[in-house]
Amino acid sequence: MRKIAVFTSGGDSPGMNACIRAVVRTAIYYNIEVLGIMNGYEGMINNDVIKLEASSVANIIQRGGTILKSSRSEEFRTVEGRKKAYDNIINNEIEGLICIGGNGTYTGAGIFYEEFGIPSIGVPGTIDNDLFGTDFTIGYDTALNTAMEAIDKIRDTADSHNRVFLVEVMGRDSGFIALAVGIAGGAEAILVPEDQKDEIKLYDIFTRNKGRKKSFSIIVVAEGEHGGAINAATKLKQKFPELDIKTTILGHIQRGGSPSARDRILSTRLGVSAVERLIEGGKNECVGMINNNIKFTSFKEAVERSKPLPDYILGMIDKLSV
Repeated sequence: MRKIAVFTSGGDSPGMNACIRAVVRTAIYYNIEVLGIMNGYEGMINNDVIKLEASSVANIIQRGGTILKSSRSEEFRTVEGRKKAYDNIINNEIEGLICIGGNGTYTGAGIFYEEFGIPSIGVPGTIDNDLFGTDFTIGYDTALNTAMEAIDKIRDTADSHNRVFLVEVMGRDSGFIALAVGIAGGAEAILVPEDQKDEIKLYDIFTRNKGRKKSFSIIVVAEGEHGGAINAATKLKQKFPELDIKTTILGHIQRGGSPSARDRILSTRLGVSAVERLIEGGKNECVGMINNNIKFTSFKEAVERSKPLPDYILGMIDKLSV
């Protein structure tokens, strides 16, 4: 290959810049020219393309967000939009793509390959950690640390005022963040989409707490579960009107900030491997890390297969809430 392009798409996540840096410098090492597509698929349609050199990615490994910007493109969902993108890819003499993002990014790259034959390698960039084909996604570890720090601070206030705090974390369809940060933050209960009985377990906890006179509690709620923390708090107050209940929604604070050391290393390994896979003739697949080894999975499998929460960790919640 003589020229490739890299872009970020969907929600930003800490570590994307570290991955861009790895892609650019690895490509240059192999004497391949690198272009950056701004604003994801929307930039591909609008021919918003810049040349990237080694100096272009200096001093970005520690920065959150993405220097290439990101957006969601409705036009790319249409055949006409994808044809515009293809014309720009050809006009720029781009022979392969590195796409950093989540399910939507992978879906778009897969369709683009099927229609126009442009080879793509995906890199899992999402804080939700819900992509099949990798143990961890870029940004997940940083998001956990951000949420954990917030919960530690909330715990101080909860203890001082004998309150129950329901803390909502990101995870519309997946409870990976809620589960991990709930355990790390010492939460009494964790509500995740994958556990259909967690609301009943929550009520059991507060019934038991009456007996042991527990003065405060931290409950972690995935945003997509039970209508979020506010709705869960309303239900809890109806059953236990004596409780002093507060809610905190952490929101997009979990997406920002400087990436952790673990995310920087993961991003770099995945970025290097993505470029090398493209050079070897890889196409229509994504790179991941499983048991600390680089693995490749087809876009179709990564998007269609679900990634379950570890059963042994779900089982820990009940044991720790006594």
